[in-house]
Amino acid sequence: MSKPDVLAVAKLHPFYLQALSSLYTVHDRTHITDPAAFTDLAPRIMGVAGTGEASVPRSLLSQLPNAKVVSVFGVGYDGVDVAAAIEHGIPVTHTPDVLTDDVADLAMGLVLSVGRTIPQADQFVRAGQWPSGPMALGRKVSGARMGIVGLGRIGKAIAQRASGFGMSIAYTARSEKANSGFQFYPSAAELAANLDFLVVITPGGAGTKHLINADVLKALGPRGYLINVARGSVVDEEALIAALQNGTIAGAGLDVFAHEPNVPQALWTLSNVVLTPHMASATTETRQAMADLAFANMQAGISGQPLRTPVPECAALVQ
Repeated sequence: MSKPDVLAVAKLHPFYLQALSSLYTVHDRTHITDPAAFTDLAPRIMGVAGTGEASVPRSLLSQLPNAKVVSVFGVGYDGVDVAAAIEHGIPVTHTPDVLTDDVADLAMGLVLSVGRTIPQADQFVRAGQWPSGPMALGRKVSGARMGIVGLGRIGKAIAQRASGFGMSIAYTARSEKANSGFQFYPSAAELAANLDFLVVITPGGAGTKHLINADVLKALGPRGYLINVARGSVVDEEALIAALQNGTIAGAGLDVFAHEPNVPQALWTLSNVVLTPHMASATTETRQAMADLAFANMQAGISGQPLRTPVPECAALVQ
């Protein structure tokens, strides 16, 4: 008996791919690499496997008459046309919660790294510069003011960690969160004008594209730092580079970029920036948990069982 067919629309993490391959025949981006073969394959596809950066457009979904689920390995799913998926009766799932701690940990790591210039200090020692004199002073983190753009699961986890450093917390979001205990500002610019570290953890997509623009960076000011662990699209990268070069802001810690994995060379050369390769959830434990959850969603969708974690827009579709 042949295995059900699943279409991978992105390069899948080995943990997820291994699990899928145990039960399904996985076709790796056949819709792109061999469109002619995909015409015959498409009616057999039962599920779509992707990542947070994967593209699942309406044009692809319309070719999959028997698909039962789109299972995304990741929290973000802005590349999936969820409205089209709903129209075709194909629920979309993702992997929230399991990566909350790791992303919050890295956000605080970037705060400490840019404030206390930890990566620069490492290079200072390795380059043999210490005997010639001390490094320039860093910026105190404990007791500083943090603003969070997006107070969802991860935003709250970041706030919890920042509170342990005695930081005051404020936030902006689409709406004020009842009983959060933190000060709310109605816009990112108003928030940025009243803090030291601006941490971005809002979803990507058209609704938040360039939410952090030149005006927000100007409001953040020459003693303020930007931390982005959300999506590269949320920050106007050209405006950010200009702000870093001109001293409009003090520095930045960036885990995500506009055109990954291609990072502008202008960012490489700046000493007031810490760069990481979209690694916020990149621990063995969390990637395994993500793979397990994405696989469970795929199994449930194909077998007609209740989905573990549908995206919010699809909650009604799976009831």
